[in-house]
Amino acid sequence: MYRFGYYDEICATVQMAACPLLGDSQVGYEPTCYARNIEVRNALIFQMATLIIDIIALFMTIIMIVHVRSKYTAVGRKEMVLVFYIYFLMIILDFITISGIIPISSVVYPYFVAGYLGLTTAMCWCLMLNGIVGFQWTEDGTAASLWTFRLTSLLIFGLMYFISIATFKKVGSFDKAHPLGLFIMYFIFNPLFLLIYVVLQVIVVVNTLDEYWPLGNISFALVFFVIGQVIQIFLSDKICEGIKHYVDGVFFGTICTLLSVMMVYKYWDSITKEDLEFSVDGKGNTWEVKELLNEDDEFAPYAGQAANTVGYQGVSFANTGSQYGGQGFQQPHYQQQPQHGYQQQAYAPY
Repeated sequence: MYRFGYYDEICATVQMAACPLLGDSQVGYEPTCYARNIEVRNALIFQMATLIIDIIALFMTIIMIVHVRSKYTAVGRKEMVLVFYIYFLMIILDFITISGIIPISSVVYPYFVAGYLGLTTAMCWCLMLNGIVGFQWTEDGTAASLWTFRLTSLLIFGLMYFISIATFKKVGSFDKAHPLGLFIMYFIFNPLFLLIYVVLQVIVVVNTLDEYWPLGNISFALVFFVIGQVIQIFLSDKICEGIKHYVDGVFFGTICTLLSVMMVYKYWDSITKEDLEFSVDGKGNTWEVKELLNEDDEFAPYAGQAANTVGYQGVSFANTGSQYGGQGFQQPHYQQQPQHGYQQQAYAPY
């Protein structure tokens, strides 16, 4: 039976990076069923299927970062890309901690797990702040907005990191047998930050947009996240036993988390419109002549007269012998004119 503030039942169901560091015993909590391991050059690799999903998530995150950065005039572009930077780092630490690259017995293992937990909470916090950007509490992309995101996210990361290390090392009143602070931060505050973000986005869409289609994207993001958490916390051992240890709930939870993040990106992309007037395009301008000037056109005589106009310092540009579609333009010739004024060209009256 699941108890508030305890990890024993959760860790018995699903293999989490923090589980070996919690509990009264030296080995921590162990799951009743977990995915098969593979041996590579005398080294055991855990959660191989999940690691493949992590690699795919890294590539997908890079693509999302590039696309967000390319929308130069989109609202909240610099703030949103910070979420994906944190998610990218979180995937790397998840890859390291669950794969066995750093053994559980290593002295640095708790610090990597604490870093992963800190990034998880910092990402949820940063995403919640992005929900406030739409209310224009301050102009997006400015130093005030960006440093608010950076400093508060760093503060949240540091807080979660300290709670994790203090729990693993039993500092002060923190107890790894009853990790109440860690439980509250991970299972209460993280979902709360995400819920606030979703509510804020619903308000923004309903009050400011003419269409409600973006609500579908944010709804899918919420559904994927909930499904992933339910599979990991409640169904992981059953899935593992049913598929004969090939994969467990961590595999499906990682997929659902990736899909949830992708839908958050899709939602942001659907509500931000780029101002093409101020956007930056790396392609050069291409000029193409669609139709040549016809000699019978009513403006053709004036074009010929304008060609004989004498410009500054007596430079005469003459192309009277040149018509479009004929022999082409002649090189301009220069004739010295008196320095006391400009020669005017009389145009035929209308």
